[in-house]
Amino acid sequence: MTEDDDPYCLRPGEGAKSLAGHPWRRLVVLGDSVAEGLCEPLDGYSDLQWADRLAAELRSEAPGLEYLNLGVSGLRAHEIHATQLAPALAFRPDLALVIGGGNDAFSARYDADRVDRELIAMITALQAAGAEVMTLGMFDVSASPAIQEWLRPGLRQRMRLLSERTRALAELHGTIHVHLTTHPLSTDPGLYSSDGRHGNARSDAIATAETVRRLAMYLNAVGQLPEKGK
Repeated sequence: MTEDDDPYCLRPGEGAKSLAGHPWRRLVVLGDSVAEGLCEPLDGYSDLQWADRLAAELRSEAPGLEYLNLGVSGLRAHEIHATQLAPALAFRPDLALVIGGGNDAFSARYDADRVDRELIAMITALQAAGAEVMTLGMFDVSASPAIQEWLRPGLRQRMRLLSERTRALAELHGTIHVHLTTHPLSTDPGLYSSDGRHGNARSDAIATAETVRRLAMYLNAVGQLPEKGK
């Protein structure tokens, strides 16, 4: 199978149709390796990583879109907040993608409350500066064949907890939330890279499709809102 005939990926022209007329002109991405892009190449799929793919899809409708990716592999939520929020705000984004907590959840010392606080601080600061914010429920990497079997149950529990808590705070703070954790392929071992911590090129292609479709849902919902005073 290739990306062109993968039923979970974007169909030709789908991105442009889904994002037609979108308002965004300045995209910033904050996060860890998921944001930076460390997907493993896979025959038949583009090597372009998820955030870069998203920027390309947005540029298909807005060629002048400015894009800044601040993602750095290995960072925990508090490090993303400490090192990336200020430059993200300085960029003056109108769309911001905030990813964090995955490295925290890999540890048995995962502090869910602290991760929530760090994510909320970034989300609310970006919203206050005028950006629409996107958040993410990650694929469940505990399904990766590179994860040792004895580590799998605890990691699965923590990744699911991170995902559910991120979705809850997304609902509370009104972000555009992309939920990949319960995707039909989230537990497919073929979606993950050999390092046991990241996805491969197929995972990024699928994540892009889900992100574009979620943005399309948002744009459709906004377009149906009544005018103020009516």
